[in-house]
Amino acid sequence: MISFSDKGAEKVKEFLAAQSADVQTSGLRVGVRGGGCSGFQYALAFDTQREGDQVFEDRGLRILVDGPSLPYVRGAIVDYVDTLQGAGFKVDNPNVIAACGCGSSFRVAEEEEVSAV
Repeated sequence: MISFSDKGAEKVKEFLAAQSADVQTSGLRVGVRGGGCSGFQYALAFDTQREGDQVFEDRGLRILVDGPSLPYVRGAIVDYVDTLQGAGFKVDNPNVIAACGCGSSFRVAEEEEVSAV
């Protein structure tokens, strides 16, 4: 399961309303792609459901996750932060074992096990 923090849900609702998106078919896509200094980066976007997606509902909103990304984000909480360095969505992910200094890429335990083989 993937969920939203209070602030994360509030911001997703604001963005979807600004785009006049239908919350019944649209949501926040949470994906993972290779890259960055630690191995993986998050790919967040407002989107509609695609074939093969896992769809999670939290606070009346949809979270869309493609099958290959699911093991890397399972249990994550999508938050929204507004700091002096900037504002944006932040993923609090229990699967992360290391992250780069700038916080834009991460490594998970599964990757460590694969690297050791």
